[in-house]
Amino acid sequence: MIWLAVLAIVLALALALVVGVRWFFNWLSPRVDARRRARDDTYFFATCASGVMTRYRWLNRRLPAAPRCRFCLAPFAGAGRILGIKPSRKNPNFCMGCFEMAPLGAHEMEVGVLFADIRGFTAWCEGREPEEVERALNRFYAVSTAVMGEHDAIIDKLVGDEVMALFLTSFPLLGHGSRACAVMVHSAEELLRRLDAAEDSLPVGVGLNFGVARVGNVGDGAVKDFTAVGDVVNTAARLQACARPGEIVMSDAVFDHVRDRHAKATPVTLELKGKTTAVDAHVLRAIASRR
Repeated sequence: MIWLAVLAIVLALALALVVGVRWFFNWLSPRVDARRRARDDTYFFATCASGVMTRYRWLNRRLPAAPRCRFCLAPFAGAGRILGIKPSRKNPNFCMGCFEMAPLGAHEMEVGVLFADIRGFTAWCEGREPEEVERALNRFYAVSTAVMGEHDAIIDKLVGDEVMALFLTSFPLLGHGSRACAVMVHSAEELLRRLDAAEDSLPVGVGLNFGVARVGNVGDGAVKDFTAVGDVVNTAARLQACARPGEIVMSDAVFDHVRDRHAKATPVTLELKGKTTAVDAHVLRAIASRR
């Protein structure tokens, strides 16, 4: 009857794992993180700088499946549903612990901003069945989330046919301007390559910028969300609007950090909506040809 004893031990361990994970994510972590944030509103950024969040995200993104916590990448479906990992009732984009960890206010810091958009999405949708459009958007979101997660970026928004990601210099992988910009450009290239590799490739363009922004919870009252605001964000969005399918349009603030790797990027001067003066940028063709 040894196998019965072994089976009982395995079941007991599995039950302990499920109960332990559920207790950690839904009870212990939110309370501990809330207390630490109350003492120091920059607690989240300090956790990122320590490398703890990087290792935590590396583990979580290997567990199935999306949707995931925007910060730690813990899954809410698949393994997350089995383990009982629940999104915060206050903001379903985050697990309970990460919502309590997020700073209550915004803080100035250097940040890389990436916008990716399906170009000509309205025309692309014309003549396609809604199910096909849904599958395309789900693939766009899934690939974007995977690529950004692999490079310690935080998905800020998944809205319609657009993705916004933040490359916080708090993370060790992104710890200074040159490194953050290099990782951001590489992430943009990888995103376009993976989307182009599909049988029905999506016409995606990317805009990049780097500079100082206000990062943290922005909003008033109950309507708050973790994001970045400032001219660096607005300019990144406008640069993305100038990108053709397969292109990365980066500001000179980004190019100055990556010029050795991307010397062949084409210099351009752009008139951007809402900007009083022309903006110098560089265009990098990530996809040589589109099917």
